[in-house]
Amino acid sequence: MSPVDENAFDFAPKTETGGAALCIHGLTGTPYEVRCLGEALVGQGIRAVGPLLPGHGSRPEELSTISWEDWVGAVHLNYENLRANYDHVVVIGLSLGGLLSLELASSEAVDGLVVIGAPLSLKKPIPQLVGLVKYFVKSIKKTDGSDIQDSQARLQHPGYKIMPLGGVHQLVLLQKKVRSDLSKITAPALVAHGRLDRTADPRDAKLIYDGLGSEHKELYYCEKSGHVVTVDHGGPELSNRVADFVTGLRLEVG
Repeated sequence: MSPVDENAFDFAPKTETGGAALCIHGLTGTPYEVRCLGEALVGQGIRAVGPLLPGHGSRPEELSTISWEDWVGAVHLNYENLRANYDHVVVIGLSLGGLLSLELASSEAVDGLVVIGAPLSLKKPIPQLVGLVKYFVKSIKKTDGSDIQDSQARLQHPGYKIMPLGGVHQLVLLQKKVRSDLSKITAPALVAHGRLDRTADPRDAKLIYDGLGSEHKELYYCEKSGHVVTVDHGGPELSNRVADFVTGLRLEVG
């Protein structure tokens, strides 16, 4: 498992294949959550960039000042920067990052897409009430920490210890847009999910898979993992699976 490093990363391989990957973390998380994916990709000659999303890496209250459009704008900007230098760019996202990856792929011609633990919807009555409740209850404490089955990984997992409801509301608004645009996505896709996820329903992975307009798509479940699949049980196997998927796309067009 990678040492805890919450910072944004930009891994440049010694020998490049001509491809790059944008790796996006989850809500209240940090690039640490997708660092292991970046490490696996750079080992295959693929540049890997993991930015810090707006509202993260400072104070939880910052998330109450952020809109979902701010997240989308940051992801698009990072993608455009990579596209300016690479002919082949894939986007990879965990949880909120998965939703942002789907949003990007619905409007840009990404060369590949990896979605991990993306919550296509939240349990009732959260979507119906959070827009109002956020004005009275600013945040809720994560009593059990992050949704990770590996106890050691859960203890060292960085990120906000509370969940600002303003941020949750913006995620709900983003979910609505993503659901309506799924069929527009035609990029080759790998959809992964932790089978023991208590945050995002594992059935969402199949809904995403079925809703994509992609001809080439794969569905993969990590049987012993919770929500933050990348650092949980099976995380190394998932990283290798993602690296193989992305490398395979390069071989197909190479």
